[in-house]
Amino acid sequence: MADPAKRPSAAHTAYAVTKELILSGELPGGSLISEGEIAERVRVSRTPVREAFLRLESEELLALHPKRGAVVVPVPPGEAADVLELRLALERSAAERIARIGLRGDHHERMRELLRRQRALAEAADIGRFADADEAFHRCIVEASGNRLAGRFYATLGDRQRRMSITALRPRPERLSLLADEHEALLRHLLDGDSAAFASALLGHLTATHGSPYAAGRDDR
Repeated sequence: MADPAKRPSAAHTAYAVTKELILSGELPGGSLISEGEIAERVRVSRTPVREAFLRLESEELLALHPKRGAVVVPVPPGEAADVLELRLALERSAAERIARIGLRGDHHERMRELLRRQRALAEAADIGRFADADEAFHRCIVEASGNRLAGRFYATLGDRQRRMSITALRPRPERLSLLADEHEALLRHLLDGDSAAFASALLGHLTATHGSPYAAGRDDR
């Protein structure tokens, strides 16, 4: 029997369910949701849902409107480009450091494991779980550099990465197997210690899925 003390609270359950609906794209930007809808779905009272909504508002995923409910905040214009630019900087820097210190065996095996998982998820066309494995693979690259601050900062981009990936891949599920191929090439460049080839491949990899991080129309004030 499960230890009641270890069970997630009603507020945490409501938070996790609502957040997953947003990140997975089931609730796209602009969607209006109510406390009652989530309370019914999770089978809890409205009080923990209200707490969950406040937490999601603090994460800029919901905008709360008294007497109207909550609106899912769309991805702001330019945010995708900002995330891609940060990813390029962090992963390129990580590759340069890995070229100097080498790729540790445990990180190599972790990336191989994630590649095997990606192949299976691509075969199943499971976009949500593939996006999780994609984020984990790229995060592992930064963690493999040994720079703990960079690794912790990169992890904070995870929710945004997942939402962006699912949005980009849903209309193009054929990209899943190609992404796994591109990840294989990135790993090969890391093993070869070729940070220049890695940087070039990374830019092509991200641009093919999300578009250029240097696209026109971005707000560079």
